[in-house]
Amino acid sequence: MIVVTGATGHLGRLVVAGLKEKVPADQIVAAVRSPEKAADLGVTVRKADYNDPSSLAAALEGADKVLLISGSEVGKRVPQHTAVVEAAKQAGVSLLVYTSAPKADTSPLILAPEHKATEEAIRAAGLPYTILRNGWYNENYEQTVQQAVQTGGFIGSAGEGRTASAARADYAAAAVAVLTGEGHENKIYELSGDVAWTRAELAETIAQVAGKPVTYTDLTPEQHKAALLEAGLPEGTAGFVVALDGNTKDGLLGEVTSDLHDLIGRPTTPIADTVAEIVKSL
Repeated sequence: MIVVTGATGHLGRLVVAGLKEKVPADQIVAAVRSPEKAADLGVTVRKADYNDPSSLAAALEGADKVLLISGSEVGKRVPQHTAVVEAAKQAGVSLLVYTSAPKADTSPLILAPEHKATEEAIRAAGLPYTILRNGWYNENYEQTVQQAVQTGGFIGSAGEGRTASAARADYAAAAVAVLTGEGHENKIYELSGDVAWTRAELAETIAQVAGKPVTYTDLTPEQHKAALLEAGLPEGTAGFVVALDGNTKDGLLGEVTSDLHDLIGRPTTPIADTVAEIVKSL
């Protein structure tokens, strides 16, 4: 039995759909905070709240493999993830798979510390594990693309920094490959897209797809934050966005590896394909 936590999220839904192509639906469990949102998944649904350890023990009972999709509540992830790890240990699972961040144990990436702590908790638990260090998603730029098409441009402070992104579906396919394959125990995969692009190149791509001029304006971090605050973003969110652009400028999201390509057995989805889908939906 394979249990997928966070199964009603964007990534979780794609993983469940992919698993259903490989294993019988009755062998898949969607462990979710709101079971009513999982009724359409076509698999067994169990309530699992990262903040309620007793619900996690029940959700993971009888599990052979568990995919721990990292939580979305920044600042709360370590205790939440640790509770899942403990439940997995209690269930005696044969493999715990975790969606982490690029080079989580060594990177100064703003998102890395909570992932590093989770990886440490997984190793301390003594369970066979696979760490999927997911790089950036093409879909993270959906709002950027929409704004660029509507206004003719977008801003940032990433300079010439590159992003080696791939589609969310590519990362989901990698998780499915690990959960249904062999020989992935105690391995760490650094997952990225096949091509790393700059914000200026993203602007060119949007312009080509939309058939209209699009410009990227690079600002200083201070100017960028001021513009975000003026646009109505909360202080914390604005600071986070600027920090991520700084990380991008420093090359922390730009390293290309073959791990994702190799796991899914095909090239990763180019940013242009995702941009085309977003533009088409407008």
